Amino acid sequence: MKNLTRELKMIFAPVILLLVLSSTPLLAQPTDDFAAGRDRAIALVNEKKYAQALPLLENLAADKRADGQIFLGLGLAHWRTQDAIFSDQAKWKQTRLKAREAFVKAKQLGTSIPEIDLIIASIRADGGDKGASDNPRAQAASETAYEAFGSGDYKKAAAEYEKAAMLDSTWYEAALYTGNSFYALKDYDQAGIWFAKAIVLDPYRETAYRYWADGLANSGKSKEAEDKFTDAIIAEPYSSAAWRGLNQHAGRNNIKLAHPKITVPVDFSSSGKGETNITLGSLMGGKDDDGSAAWMMYGLSRALWQTDKNGKLGEKFAKAYPNERIYRHSLAEETDALRMVLTVLKESKKNKKIDSSLAMLKKLDAEGLLESYILFVRADAGIKQDYAVHRTNNRDKLKRYLTEYVMKNGGS
Repeated sequence: MKNLTRELKMIFAPVILLLVLSSTPLLAQPTDDFAAGRDRAIALVNEKKYAQALPLLENLAADKRADGQIFLGLGLAHWRTQDAIFSDQAKWKQTRLKAREAFVKAKQLGTSIPEIDLIIASIRADGGDKGASDNPRAQAASETAYEAFGSGDYKKAAAEYEKAAMLDSTWYEAALYTGNSFYALKDYDQAGIWFAKAIVLDPYRETAYRYWADGLANSGKSKEAEDKFTDAIIAEPYSSAAWRGLNQHAGRNNIKLAHPKITVPVDFSSSGKGETNITLGSLMGGKDDDGSAAWMMYGLSRALWQTDKNGKLGEKFAKAYPNERIYRHSLAEETDALRMVLTVLKESKKNKKIDSSLAMLKKLDAEGLLESYILFVRADAGIKQDYAVHRTNNRDKLKRYLTEYVMKNGGS
């Protein structure tokens, strides 16, 4: 089997203008050394001169002005230069870990392309290739299996992948591809056994859940398939592949997927220097007896989380995230802002009938699903960083949200 690194390099080549030059006035100034260096580094990456770009990108990444484009470029430079040092396995793995770290940072800063998720998922904790095994016999069996699968000999592929999985019991891909080979043989029960083994090895990758769901669907087990499709989303909620599986299942079963319809009529922005901008939009001149005025608390609450003009973190952010030194929009902040809206709504005595968005917000909060809604619907790059920690103790709530709301047309 071709290992995942080789396959990803084929997918990832050529890199055509994945990075863009800045058009903001600050970075466009020719006298700004940072801006000039940024543009030069990005140009080198787009010209595929990764070795030349690497030292420049490393210096830029150390600057507090470094944006997602710089970290994307840094990740690409490390990723594309790994072949030159393959003979030194320790250095090769270290370079791959640097690539992964840069790609993760780029995503956190809001810069992402689909291939990033594939690369991040392909790198083991020690920097090795998840698509390959350190066990030579397991690797050899997987190579044989890959060729057999490609030629349509699924029975041989299943046997060889199973051999690889037995020789390297920690190898997710071997278990996954064993299941996939049985799936190709339409032995969905045996495929499910191997997909389950893959999930035990890595419960936070969506692929095995989705493949298993497809097998269950083909066996006529629609409800069980739906359960696994939602598990795939819980594993990787920001993966388009995970959602594609559920969307296809919904299409086959005439199910309309929808999130709860909530419109937050407040635009909020911050300069990061103690200046915030709150735009009330449709609240101006609106009704005064449907609770809409409570939405004003959304912006006011978020303002309390921002960094002040002296660069000091807001007290609320510092308390919620004591180990973080740079502000980001967070799940705690968004939840606090929306709950402040509900607090003011509850205290108001003149509301005749609250509007539908507030009614739904109130319902979600009462059912303990407000955070789930935020993570699935309102998550930006900052909020997404809180997903894994939240999932640890709230998997049942994430599941309930998907089944009781998304699968039921938003619960409206």
